[in-house]
Amino acid sequence: MKKIAASLYTILLAVSLLSVVGCGSTSKQEGAGEYIDDAVITTKVKAAIIHEPGLKIAEFNVQTFKGEVLLSGYVKSLGVENKAVEVARKVEGVKSVKNDIRIK
Repeated sequence: MKKIAASLYTILLAVSLLSVVGCGSTSKQEGAGEYIDDAVITTKVKAAIIHEPGLKIAEFNVQTFKGEVLLSGYVKSLGVENKAVEVARKVEGVKSVKNDIRIK
């Protein structure tokens, strides 16, 4: 009976460890905490763009992965593009900004 209990305990411990490790992040996949952090950063960048005169959030798509923000969309001028990148860089939590904005 003790061997069965010890085996069961070992199996439960192994399953528990695997589930915790499974929630960790890899270079191409985020863990749960990082996903939430990135969602917060995306929301902050969008809010900063909304509150910046001359920028229209409808022109931009904002995505975040592990603190790196990707800005994409179509704008009317290089000045608008540069301003959006500048605004995104100032947001707390942003590690870097990748600019994939195109000028119409």
